[in-house]
Amino acid sequence: MVKFPEAEARILKNIFVCRKCKSKIRAPTLKVIAGKVKCRKCGSRILRTIKKK
Repeated sequence: MVKFPEAEARILKNIFVCRKCKSKIRAPTLKVIAGKVKCRKCGSRILRTIKKK
């Protein structure tokens, strides 16, 4: 899918998906690990990284 590193970073870097409502959130990795980021839709703090195809 991604052919060069700039596009891969733009598409996949710092994007997380809410495990409850499946909405996408762009946030720094360290904040997500610390639990400081929550979903805008449902308020959940359970996030996962976006899957690379």
